[in-house]
Amino acid sequence: MGDLLAGLGDALGGAFENIGIDVVNSVWTAMVQWLYEAIYTAVGELFAEINQLGVEIFDLSWVQAFVRLFTLLGWALFVAGLVVAVFEVAIESQSGRASIKGAFLNLLKGFFAVSLIGVLPVQLYKLCCSLQGVFTGDLAGIFAAEQTATIGEFANLILSALFMPTMLTQVGLKNICLLIAFSYCIIKIFFANIKRGGIILIQIAVGSLYMFSVPRGYTDGFYQWCRQTVAICLTAFMQTTLLFLGMMTFQDYALLGLGVMLAANEVPRIAQQFGLDSSVRVNLSSAVYTTNTAVNLARTVFRPKVT
Repeated sequence: MGDLLAGLGDALGGAFENIGIDVVNSVWTAMVQWLYEAIYTAVGELFAEINQLGVEIFDLSWVQAFVRLFTLLGWALFVAGLVVAVFEVAIESQSGRASIKGAFLNLLKGFFAVSLIGVLPVQLYKLCCSLQGVFTGDLAGIFAAEQTATIGEFANLILSALFMPTMLTQVGLKNICLLIAFSYCIIKIFFANIKRGGIILIQIAVGSLYMFSVPRGYTDGFYQWCRQTVAICLTAFMQTTLLFLGMMTFQDYALLGLGVMLAANEVPRIAQQFGLDSSVRVNLSSAVYTTNTAVNLARTVFRPKVT
């Protein structure tokens, strides 16, 4: 009797153990499936909203007013710098060290700089984004036999081809990790492009402060500002191009494609090694120094006389 009860207990224990394992596996599979579908749906909706590269910010009325304001500030500082340059030439002419030709060249440099400071950065950034759109659109057409013009369209194409839940026989953690990594690369580059439009506005504001120094012959800071503006536009072109190349590679070689997409984030650091710093830290400090010089000069000139 005891052996019978022991055997019955072992049989029931094994049955309940198998049922427990099956229940845990079913719950885990359902949870992973639900998590994957939730991430896929959210990413798909976000990709549907990713259609532009931040260029449209320059069509807003308040942005145009912002650019106009700092353009006028640049003209005001240019006129002030021109007056100071005339006085400096007059003072140096008394000792015979004045260079009329150099002063005239500095005047031309300042005039062209202040005329283009509110136009050239915006147009250069739009040109880079336009070239990038044409280039990547043609690459996408060759790759997918379908012309796509934006990051969102091409990302949705890859998302539907590789990650659609109905096309997967079994969803695992590997699929979730690849989906998260793929989405992270695209979203990070997209928001970097949007942020770069705001950085161009900062460049215009900072560049206007150099207009006091350029007519006087102090052009080192302005030349650095020009290099930074070019670096920002080059970074926008290279990052988005590498992102598209990575997405094209991702379909056949997932890890290699992720590597190319992650390499797009290293473009600013590599460009900085060649003197193309896309940050605004250096220019901002130099421009603040220029502004303080102009303010101190104005205080000296317009200081009330003590009787």
